[in-house]
Amino acid sequence: MKKTFRIVSVLEGVSYLLLLFIATPIKYLAGIDSYVKILGMPHGILFIGYVILAIVLKYQLEWKSKTFIAVLAASIIPFGTFYIDKKYFRN
Repeated sequence: MKKTFRIVSVLEGVSYLLLLFIATPIKYLAGIDSYVKILGMPHGILFIGYVILAIVLKYQLEWKSKTFIAVLAASIIPFGTFYIDKKYFRN
């Protein structure tokens, strides 16, 4: 389960960065919103998967509430999922 979470975490983080730093500027600077539409759905699915897997891991790894909240908060902070991966999952 940890390996699956790490994969989803990286994919969610990359999709968020692409959406935030590439698709959104293109939408507002060039008026082309197709990139947001293309990246939005996969990012949303990955975000939901990230949250569900975090809930499962909370119980499997017996995380304290502080750790769990940090993991969830990382999903809305740019580069946050990469930090969580490094801090909690790399050995």
